[in-house]
Amino acid sequence: MIWGFYHIHIMDKQVLESSEERTFQYQNSLPSLPVPPLDESLKKYLDAVKPFLNQEEYQRTEDIVKKFENGIGKELHQKLLERAKTRRNWLEDWWLNVAYLDLRISTQIYCNIGGPGPFIENYWPPKEGTQIERACVNIWHTLKYWDLLRAEKVAIERSGNAVLDMNQFRMLFCTCKIPGVTRDSICNYFKTETEGECPSHLVVLCRGRVFAFDAIHEGNMLNPPEIFRQLTYIQKRCHSEPDGPGLAALTSAERTKWAEIREYLIDLDPKNLTLLEKIQRSLFVVCLDDSSPHATPENYTEVTRLGLTGDPTVRWGDKSYNSIFFSNGTCGAFCDHSPFDAMALITMLSYAEGKINENEGKWKGSDKVRDIPWPEELVFTVDQKIMNEIGHAKESYYKKVSDLQLVNYAFISFGKALIRKKKLHPDTFVQLALQLAYYKCHGRPGCCYETAMTRRFYHGRTETIRSCTMEAVEWCKSMLDPSASACQRQQLMLKAFAKHNKIRKECENGKGFDRHLLGLLLIAQEQGLPVPELFVDTAFTTSGGGGNFVLSTSLTGYTKFGGSALPMVHHGYGFFYAIRDDRIIVTCSSWKSCPETDAEVLCRTVFQCFQDMLQLTVTAQL
Repeated sequence: MIWGFYHIHIMDKQVLESSEERTFQYQNSLPSLPVPPLDESLKKYLDAVKPFLNQEEYQRTEDIVKKFENGIGKELHQKLLERAKTRRNWLEDWWLNVAYLDLRISTQIYCNIGGPGPFIENYWPPKEGTQIERACVNIWHTLKYWDLLRAEKVAIERSGNAVLDMNQFRMLFCTCKIPGVTRDSICNYFKTETEGECPSHLVVLCRGRVFAFDAIHEGNMLNPPEIFRQLTYIQKRCHSEPDGPGLAALTSAERTKWAEIREYLIDLDPKNLTLLEKIQRSLFVVCLDDSSPHATPENYTEVTRLGLTGDPTVRWGDKSYNSIFFSNGTCGAFCDHSPFDAMALITMLSYAEGKINENEGKWKGSDKVRDIPWPEELVFTVDQKIMNEIGHAKESYYKKVSDLQLVNYAFISFGKALIRKKKLHPDTFVQLALQLAYYKCHGRPGCCYETAMTRRFYHGRTETIRSCTMEAVEWCKSMLDPSASACQRQQLMLKAFAKHNKIRKECENGKGFDRHLLGLLLIAQEQGLPVPELFVDTAFTTSGGGGNFVLSTSLTGYTKFGGSALPMVHHGYGFFYAIRDDRIIVTCSSWKSCPETDAEVLCRTVFQCFQDMLQLTVTAQL
């Protein structure tokens, strides 16, 4: 149950439309995901649990780890190596199931990711009456990206010289999760031009109703004036006729419940299956939302909150990409997290944003509108039982999301440029500020999950960087100790920086330990063996293992796109940030029903810690 965006150091430059290389050409030559040596993983694990244990507890955990290493662990590790021989990515299927598809909670609420569009900062400040006009320009650029991807002209991403796996980009379009009674599945209908035909229709949700229209007419893509015509038709109808049943709200239900309702819906009328498949196969979902969230370049709170937890009748929670357009022309993205991590999406959104800015937010092409077929309404056959279920789903959804506290602010005193000038790693800078802020707010270290990407390997996704190191804790203590000198604090800070940078590098190179331990646990389960003591030891959970991280964090790149997700545990925080040259945009979430946590307070404290850290580099002459 570990979510998050991941780390990438290549987002400084805009996506290039490459002509020589083909997007997916290196997929088959990528290295397989390695299995790290057992002794190394266990050593790293012991290092990671240290901040949360006293001497006696640590001694006990050390004994458990030794016993594991010389006993059952060795056996499980051998079995894992056997599995890795026959698969290019030994983790892939397991991860998909354990982290996403096996979950029975409402994944739309607890796992989906989303974020606000930064367009308000340039050409699209909030303005009533601009919803459709902006939507059609935005949709058009997104369609152009789909076209580039089909032609394999999206540039291959690299980290240094290493080619990165591009497989997640296939999941941006024509992808949907299907609920199952015990496990969900993912359907992906995307095809490149050489692979064959690809669905090309869009689905539009508005006021509880569902419409579809093709984005291609007689071999050519619809231009913005044509998309405008289609969306205006839908909007006029929805605003002059009664609201629809709001079937989309069912995607926010708990998974088994939704699977059962879906079966019932299909039994009610076989036509319902055809309509569901039409939504599943669509390029993406366009959500016309009636709310008008307040948004400024310094405060995206409302647009982010509504993007993530807004009206459930105009979001298809299982679709890999929902493009949300609010009534005042602000917009957001909302995605099912299972098929991809955030950077694939952010690459696409950055492409569209670049094009929108290049054209000053306008369409500068032809105004010619061809005689294209009107959108078709997807009218489901529903009965009283379905209507009641929709009602229950909405009620339960609103009850859960009303407990969410979320803030999304920009820290504008400085950003990447100044941090780099101090020869510090910007991401580590934010992570250490968060450690210090948590320590200040809660008086203890906070176990922290930061996403590292493993896309150097075939179908690689993520690994866990555990940011709460002994070095970070020692530094935090010095910052709160009035007797510590600036020089001591600075030395401890640099040690903490070095440690974090080292762990990140290891994780990106397949030398992290969290996924390895997960593999050993899953092998034991597959073999029907009892759960090894290592995984039931309190140290495992206290340090964040098994999805128990109090701080669930991620960098959404050095881009204009922030993102967010909810906390992993009830007493935890979701903490996501984008680092720009002149600012750091932070989204922090927590649950109101938890008396210990306060997203607003933590966020403000982090901002204060940014200043304190900069001050430290000045006083100590860094």
